[in-house]
Amino acid sequence: MTVMIIIHRGPAVTVPYILSHFVEKDVAMNPLLEPKELPQFSQIDPQDVEPAISAIIDQNHKLIADIVAHVQQHDVTLENFLLPFEDLNDRLAKVWSPVGHLNSVMNNPQLRDAYNACLPKLSRYGTELGQHKGLYQAYKALKDSPQFEQFTVAQKKVIDNALRDFHLSGIDLPAEQQQRYGEISQRLSELTSKFSENVLDCTNAFSRHVTDEAELSGLPESQLHTAREAAKAKGLDGYLLTLDIPLYIAVMTYCDNRGLRRIFYEAYNTKASDQGPFAGQWDNNPLMNEILQLRHELAQLLGFNNYAERSIATKMTETTEQVMEFLYDLADKALPRAQQEFAELQQFAADEFGHTDMQAWDVSYFSEKLKQARYAISQEELRPWFPLEKVLSGLFEIASRLFDVRFERDETVDLYHPDVRFYRVYRGAEPIAAFYLDLYARASKRGGAWMDVCRSRRKTPAGGLQKPVAYLTCNFNGPVGDKPALLTHNEVTTLFHEFGHGLHHMLTQVEEDSVSGIAGVAWDAVELPSQFLENWCWEKEAIGLLSGHYETGEPLPDAMLEKMLAAKNFQSAMMMVRQLEFSIFDFRIHLEYQPGLNIHAVLEDVRKRVAVIQPPDFNRFECSFSHIFAGGYAAGYYSYKWAEVLSADAFSRFEEEGIFNQQTGRDFRRHILEMGGSEEPMELFKRFRGREPKVDALLRHSGLAA
Repeated sequence: MTVMIIIHRGPAVTVPYILSHFVEKDVAMNPLLEPKELPQFSQIDPQDVEPAISAIIDQNHKLIADIVAHVQQHDVTLENFLLPFEDLNDRLAKVWSPVGHLNSVMNNPQLRDAYNACLPKLSRYGTELGQHKGLYQAYKALKDSPQFEQFTVAQKKVIDNALRDFHLSGIDLPAEQQQRYGEISQRLSELTSKFSENVLDCTNAFSRHVTDEAELSGLPESQLHTAREAAKAKGLDGYLLTLDIPLYIAVMTYCDNRGLRRIFYEAYNTKASDQGPFAGQWDNNPLMNEILQLRHELAQLLGFNNYAERSIATKMTETTEQVMEFLYDLADKALPRAQQEFAELQQFAADEFGHTDMQAWDVSYFSEKLKQARYAISQEELRPWFPLEKVLSGLFEIASRLFDVRFERDETVDLYHPDVRFYRVYRGAEPIAAFYLDLYARASKRGGAWMDVCRSRRKTPAGGLQKPVAYLTCNFNGPVGDKPALLTHNEVTTLFHEFGHGLHHMLTQVEEDSVSGIAGVAWDAVELPSQFLENWCWEKEAIGLLSGHYETGEPLPDAMLEKMLAAKNFQSAMMMVRQLEFSIFDFRIHLEYQPGLNIHAVLEDVRKRVAVIQPPDFNRFECSFSHIFAGGYAAGYYSYKWAEVLSADAFSRFEEEGIFNQQTGRDFRRHILEMGGSEEPMELFKRFRGREPKVDALLRHSGLAA
């Protein structure tokens, strides 16, 4: 989730302060097993993890046997089956959620070992449930019962989804094939976790120590300060540069030192591969081959021709042909403009700088020069006008106006790092949700930006209502000296994106766990709210709420705003074909997989068809493409482009009726955000927009309309 989809190194820590003590604890005293509204982060030790997971799985097995035995002797109902079964799922989620989150944001060897030790247990448990005849029969009995027609839309969707997922988990397979399904699932969980670890370890291993500031000519002062602080933390003079995303982007965009740009480009684009500075040390190539092979085998076990077919079985799209037609149609529309943009860049570099050898590590640098020449505006120039606190207050105000909610910080909650904040969400006087906000980059924290679930909104067996809680995570520069955290406009957009996911989870009114919030939402629709909310980052009235110079409070000057808006679609076609390259590559390797498939050759073939920038031979981007090899986007990365169609078209109604029109905002909340996965996304979209989605708004927003 975005992640897909993503910034200053925080205080140096080798072992997270909440995980630095190790004492024997009885399972009965395990903080992961104590029923609380929120995780007790400060009390969690890595050694708590495996005992807690084992205990909860054992307990759930016994309770499931009791539930199934009961419903076999009585008529199955929501009260005697569905509610208690969803309660078991929620109990396990409450134990695993903080563990998985800490593994991403406070990674250390002890926690990593504990996390990995649980993956086989969880995989086996999930497979057993997916192939549990008694559970399947109970769901089928609910579906066939006379009461089914009286169930709510959400309750029907839960049952229909469950029956679909039983079939996708191998319920129909003979015992031998069910066993193989379980073995594959377990191995895939291990491989994808190892893939992520390799990317993180390779990223953390790289640094460049620079003592001569002249080598860093062009690098913004904010990043120089970050690099100085990183060097000091290691007891070094000068500057220490890492692959933290904000620093990497700054080097590639602003650094005049072409040799340094090449070094960083190679280190970043060969992560976890057989190339680059750590060639073979954390090589993901063998893992990628095995992941694809196992996914293909899994799909064929279930009767699909390939994993791409398996992937779309739970998505809005109906056929693999539709996906490829959609992607190539967009490519045909964008590629001529992208080629024109690249030719203009090459000509500019030659005319203004005498540079005639455009390489991949030159593109961002000269693109920034061209952008400056045309629009006299840069992301770094914009930072002073987007201090984090002002951006947050503006974000909250925008959400409040649109969706009738307000946000209050709660400083009494147990947090896992001093930089993390916790907010409660209110409608009127009633708290309806909450979220953790973790914004700054630091050591042992996975890169990128994402939203994840801490608690789901659901009706409890006792008749109460559990409120949704989200994790919202980014990797921005933190405060530097006396300066507050300052964001680029791109980072503001990233924050809005993740907050859109958060609102989808937190504003749901659905009370059935498996279709509440983002749960059960078709993957090619889950990016709709996130990309939709980004639109307010480009509206003058909204920018007035988000911006204010960190020293004077002065709003972003109209002249700068006009330049920023004028530059919005700068090289938009080049950016679109880049995303299409990722999407087509992802879908093709899952659609066309055969034993011995050369993954890199497929990527090169896709680039020949849709890319305007041909990278060097050593580029191994695919080896760190975590979205598809370690995330939820396998044969689904196209979802970003499809969701852009939905989000642009949804926002076009606000363009027609007013970006802060209360009725329009109320309709979006009621038809999209509140409904979660309780209905098919196409039906929800049509209910909001009054028709099926059209691609016109996306092309217009991207500057590609005819």
